[in-house]
Amino acid sequence: MTGLDEALAAVDAFDQVLVGGLLRPRPDQAAALAEFAQAVAGSPLAARAAEAAEKAAAGAAAEDHLVVLAAGRTALLGSVHDALVTRVEELTGRPHDGDTAPAPAGPQAVNLLAAARSWLADLARAGWRGIDHDVVAGSAQIVSAMLPDPSLRRLATLLDGFAAELAASCPGAALDHVPVRRWADLWSRAMLLTLPGATGTPAVAAATGRLLPLGVDVHEHATAAQAQVHAVLEPADGTPPRLVRAGVAVPKPDTVVGAGVWQLLRPHMSLLAAVGEGRSMDITDMPLTAEGDLIWSDEHARPGEPADAFATARVALPTATASATAPLDRHPARIAVPVFLEGYTVRRTGPQAAATDAPEEAPADGGDVDRPGGDVLTFTVAGQPLVVDTDRIPVAGPLTPEAVEASGACIGLLRWDAGTFGVQPLAVETTVRRKAVAIHAGGWVGGTADKTGARAEKAAADAVVVLRERAGRLLRK
Repeated sequence: MTGLDEALAAVDAFDQVLVGGLLRPRPDQAAALAEFAQAVAGSPLAARAAEAAEKAAAGAAAEDHLVVLAAGRTALLGSVHDALVTRVEELTGRPHDGDTAPAPAGPQAVNLLAAARSWLADLARAGWRGIDHDVVAGSAQIVSAMLPDPSLRRLATLLDGFAAELAASCPGAALDHVPVRRWADLWSRAMLLTLPGATGTPAVAAATGRLLPLGVDVHEHATAAQAQVHAVLEPADGTPPRLVRAGVAVPKPDTVVGAGVWQLLRPHMSLLAAVGEGRSMDITDMPLTAEGDLIWSDEHARPGEPADAFATARVALPTATASATAPLDRHPARIAVPVFLEGYTVRRTGPQAAATDAPEEAPADGGDVDRPGGDVLTFTVAGQPLVVDTDRIPVAGPLTPEAVEASGACIGLLRWDAGTFGVQPLAVETTVRRKAVAIHAGGWVGGTADKTGARAEKAAADAVVVLRERAGRLLRK
């Protein structure tokens, strides 16, 4: 795609500047900043980006200049996002609902936002190699002051997680490896979220119709878990179906792992029970953002008729309209487009394959570049290789890489990473004991008879009971 490599190269150049920091920029950093400014020369940010790059190269960048640099970096990645989304539309043949969703309007907690911006500026000046515990600790009071305010919680959570990652990596000078792109992503996103109004509540509309689940994407962290259901909404007014998401996130103790997370997630969203039972949901006046996110409320939903996810993928998914994207969410890493694949061939490369098969060349797409020594699955669809991201398959469900390898059809999320498109499986059709079966990543959402999953659920239930008892004693004191 024209200009994509150049835009990513400019982003990489700026990201390397943040590694060394902007307190005393070296000549190579000044050259990288000039390259970055040139990349946005044709945009509305051109003049301000050129000034900001010049000031930063001289070690004299103020907070406003750093905001402009963060905005320029975000704009470049946004252009990459848009080019990739256009390519996805060509591949899937599905329409898209506009280019971007309107920016949210929100309150202006000027003092706290300014304090956060000041801390982020200190990070940029120190650079990732220059961070220490004193620099990182500067966020603690800011986060504590932000958390009680719902309108600032999004930024507070980002700053808290970012600071925790940095603290675990201190001192930066001793790091063997710096996650350059990730930390630059977090820094630039946080910097823009300090602008008044950026953390506001998105506009919503009321949605009524039939919700047909496709699959569940599960995210698990030591202290939190999230389940996001991807679905097709068939509006009651007869307008074209559209792709939507509904998610729930909960805090969790680090002892609750695997299938145990369903104990925490299940009570908060009836949609999860419907997914487990293979049912649709009828929703009435459910709040829906322009980005396609349902703000779930059980009061607006009731269980519907049985609905097979693969039937939905074959019939309803091809005509479903994709939603718009909010300006700050235009990033290649945010691309997660539901797709249905069948008729593909599966290929495994890596040590396990080498032990049983004749040596083969690595995939042309470089899919195993970031997985040294690991097995890589590749779907070949219409002659094009598509890396299968088996690392994203959750342990909280029955879906396994082996089931994916033996599959003949797949519902997944099309993603872009390390310069290539890949697919994250949400469900597959395969054959088990000569019988065709569907295996879902969220197959244990409603409970399971699987021994491993059942043990994890029981352990989670016991842990939650103990924690509630302890919390109750603390509150009574």
